[in-house]
Amino acid sequence: MATPPLIFDRALRRKRRARAARAFADHDFLHRRAMADIVDRLETAARDFPRAAFFGAGELTALLTEKCGVGWIASFDDAPERLPPSGARAAMDEEQPALAPGSLDLIVNLLTLHAANDLIGALAQARLALKPDGLFIAALFGGETLAELRAALYAAEVELTGGAAPRVAPFGHVKDLGGALQRAGFALPVADIDEARVTYADPLRLFRDLRGMGETYAPAARPRPLRRDVFLEAVARFARGGRAARFQIVTLTGWAPAPTQQRPMRPGSAKASLADAILKSDRPDG
Repeated sequence: MATPPLIFDRALRRKRRARAARAFADHDFLHRRAMADIVDRLETAARDFPRAAFFGAGELTALLTEKCGVGWIASFDDAPERLPPSGARAAMDEEQPALAPGSLDLIVNLLTLHAANDLIGALAQARLALKPDGLFIAALFGGETLAELRAALYAAEVELTGGAAPRVAPFGHVKDLGGALQRAGFALPVADIDEARVTYADPLRLFRDLRGMGETYAPAARPRPLRRDVFLEAVARFARGGRAARFQIVTLTGWAPAPTQQRPMRPGSAKASLADAILKSDRPDG
């Protein structure tokens, strides 16, 4: 099996996430939004999850309601500074989780897997840690995230230097992320998109938010430093473009395979034709 390319400097990213931990609550609006969506999904699942692991959620596990059906919770994060102050918790890298096979009913990952170098490997290990028919949910940033900022930085650097280096992290597109779930062996995989647009009266606040979340780009291959005149031109372009930043949150859900799960019908196995059903509905007596 080919070794996945190193896209992110995981140690640098961990250091930045740790540095952002102290003031994270001032910049956690996207994490709260994603967690609220996860809570809604769990509330409508109509089942209990006696043993659960949450990666990257920190103190936001407090948003879980009784209706979610979540029992014992273990919290994990590769930056221990972002763990909740009490409860079962440990420093753990979501790319290499040390979880016993078949030990959990639920695994949730909150906005960290978009920076995995081996996403499929991380997903496969999560699947192995789930009991049969256990649920996996991950929220991660999708391909259109920060598209406006990416374009402004690229245009400014090309204009002032004649070339451009990547300044915004590459994010996976929803189709590829859904495919990763399938390749990792999950049953009934689903990928949904939630798009948030945030307008900044002060464009510099966007950069403060990214630092406050611990989400500044940490590439494995370090580009040349961004010149100050390029940065200021990029900020000006972003402001002229409307000052709105797009954040695309992709939520992946999948189930550990189990014999009792429903399965999609084989092509051609339907006993009634869709065309016949449409024709019947068009008849006056239908």
